[in-house]
Amino acid sequence: MFLWPVDFRLDAYHIIIKSDYLWTAYGNSLFITIVGTVLALLLTSSTAYPLAKRTLPLKKLFMLIVLFTMIFSGGLIPTYLVMKDLHLINSLWAIIVLNLISAFNVIVMLSFIRTIPEELEESAMIDGANPIRIFFTIILPLCKPVLATLALWMAVSLWNNFFQSFIYLNDKAHMTLPVLLRQIIAGQVDAEAMGELNAASSDSVIAATIVVSLIPILMVYPFLQRFFVKGAMIGSVKG
Repeated sequence: MFLWPVDFRLDAYHIIIKSDYLWTAYGNSLFITIVGTVLALLLTSSTAYPLAKRTLPLKKLFMLIVLFTMIFSGGLIPTYLVMKDLHLINSLWAIIVLNLISAFNVIVMLSFIRTIPEELEESAMIDGANPIRIFFTIILPLCKPVLATLALWMAVSLWNNFFQSFIYLNDKAHMTLPVLLRQIIAGQVDAEAMGELNAASSDSVIAATIVVSLIPILMVYPFLQRFFVKGAMIGSVKG
């Protein structure tokens, strides 16, 4: 370990930047992360909002169903068969669908919504607003801290998703960045598809690929940091 790099070069970055296959994997990961995060936030908030209502019929039953999924799951093989019946194998949408909603995130969002005064909704109803308009124009804007917190959790999880991408995405054109990085580290990169990257799979190329893969999260985190602590504390402590 050296405090100052010895014989500093950018050759490894030049190699990976020239690889079209790496940018394909980069684009796939970006698509999964952006689309998956937006849809997951929408479903999580729309699930938590009615559960926060004291007047919701069968509320305890719905909460029991949500909590049940935190303890029990279908398992890998049944989930794979469901994805196969939905024709989502070897599709980027398989990773998005599998991560659309999380019981833990629903509970965090539910706890935050409960802190919003009900008088705001009552006054909006008096003015003629329906529940859908109240949800999108009042509730969601007030939930920015917890939404930013959940967005960061979801984005990091989707961006680093390796196992599901490895299982459900078999086509090289649909490969994501974590799977590609694993192949580079293991020396299993296809020379025809990757060109120079296969011949130069040294420690420097591996390190450069890791740095490039961290850039999107490093760019997003500073904008969400100011909401992170507030959203996590309110969503957990008050819950």
